[in-house]
Amino acid sequence: MSFLRTIIFLKDILLLALTAFGGPQAHIGLFIKLLVEKRRYLTEAELLELNALCQILPGPSSTQTLIAIGYKRGGFWLAFATLLVWIFPAVTIMIFLALGTEYMPSNFAKFIPAMAVGFVASAALQIIPKVVQTKMAWVLMSITAVVACAIRSPWELPFIVLLSGLIASFKFYKQEKIENSQPFTIKWRYLVIFGVIFIGTAILGGITRELPIRLFENFYRNGTLIFGGGQVLVPVLYTEFVAFKHYLTAQEFAYGYAAVQALPGPVFSFAAYLGGMSMRNFGTMGIVAGGVIAAIAINLPGMLLIFFTLNFWQSLKQYRPIRASLEGINAAGAGLVVAAAYLLFVPLKVDFMHLQTVDAINFAVMLSTFILLHFTKIPHPLVVVFWILLGLLF
Repeated sequence: MSFLRTIIFLKDILLLALTAFGGPQAHIGLFIKLLVEKRRYLTEAELLELNALCQILPGPSSTQTLIAIGYKRGGFWLAFATLLVWIFPAVTIMIFLALGTEYMPSNFAKFIPAMAVGFVASAALQIIPKVVQTKMAWVLMSITAVVACAIRSPWELPFIVLLSGLIASFKFYKQEKIENSQPFTIKWRYLVIFGVIFIGTAILGGITRELPIRLFENFYRNGTLIFGGGQVLVPVLYTEFVAFKHYLTAQEFAYGYAAVQALPGPVFSFAAYLGGMSMRNFGTMGIVAGGVIAAIAINLPGMLLIFFTLNFWQSLKQYRPIRASLEGINAAGAGLVVAAAYLLFVPLKVDFMHLQTVDAINFAVMLSTFILLHFTKIPHPLVVVFWILLGLLF
């Protein structure tokens, strides 16, 4: 790819980083609009396929999807540049937030939880017609949504997606055309690098007991083991950094989480805030260093795993059962979006039988956000800014 096209591509990634609100469930809709419909970097089917693949890998799915697109267009270095551009705005803001936590107003994120439900609900309504087009797909999507809402464990998410793909494969593989399968070789280097870093940092942190090394190991490990995106990331990090290690208080943690909900870009940038707060005893430079360490460590495993899997995946798709499984994987992904909207709605505790003022306000924010996103052309950032300003006023 030429230098000019590279710059244009990275500029588009930066635009997404500044405007992609609503978490990974909402991001995919924005990716379709900009990268597929406007720029035509890839087809909608290719984008949904990459996103489905990222759903069954640990790490931030929307980040991995963009990394995969960069890798397919320009190899390792463009993929790495894509990661840096994508995370830079949100990570920078979260580090600054760690530097000045005590000076920020506490009510700026008052309406953010209800707004997030509207964002995810809009994304669900946009994605479902694109990937759920058969009776089997509707059934798989519905079952996935119900199971994800009932179990609420990060470990079941990849198994739900894989099982849906397996069911679709058994049902539809005979409808796929037979292709001349070529033998393929798995390139192990990225998996080896992944494993060396995983084991090496754990050993080094145990020997030296240096906080920066231990922080890198902590976030690298969490980036390796977390399935399901930012919603799953939060309770896991709370358990480790607040309940177990006491690096920050529950109130400080909640403040950072509320802030990241108001930001565009990856929810995993929340790690930069936690890393900075964990090293605040080292002063300003310690906070900055902690934020950078956490941001790199939480995203590095997902990047290495997608590099490894992409080479393997492209060859694996030659087989009919694998191609047939994509319908089930995409349907399960849509079910997870529906489940995410419900799980974000539950904490609002809106009692429709006995509506109180707080309930009515939350419901109004949620419904208004959904209508503005789905039926108007108002830019997403303006919607977020509106609710933040309203929260500050009231």
